[in-house]
Amino acid sequence: MTDTGSSPFAEPDFSSLHTSEDEQLPPDAYSDEAADDSDELDEEVVVSQAATEDAPQDGDLDDAGNRVAGGTARSVLEHLARSIVDEPEGVTIDVGDARGGLRLALHVAQGDMGRIIGRRGRTAQALRTLVRAAAARDGQEASVDIVD
Repeated sequence: MTDTGSSPFAEPDFSSLHTSEDEQLPPDAYSDEAADDSDELDEEVVVSQAATEDAPQDGDLDDAGNRVAGGTARSVLEHLARSIVDEPEGVTIDVGDARGGLRLALHVAQGDMGRIIGRRGRTAQALRTLVRAAAARDGQEASVDIVD
């Protein structure tokens, strides 16, 4: 004996959502004004499609000359570090070059060092993983060093 109304896995009853044949509108129920509006909408769609063709594509954005090397990775690291520590003003990040890509040196106040490292280094490892993913989004590799 099962009660389908109380089971979260029961198939829902959608019969009340379907309209009967008596409630459906006949095809001639639409006015001519609606047909005139559709012509105007078609013109707007053509204009908006033409505007998007001139917009820069994803590949074009990578070649933009105003990007800072490691900007996304640095921003992610700075935001996360400032969110974790007690003294957000004490967070500084130095960006440098390393063998494989960027090297981000994270400096925090002495009292916040334990918060950044975390138990068994789990917080530091999570920060490194997130920053590495942010750098990969820009097509770069990054490493995070936590400096005293």
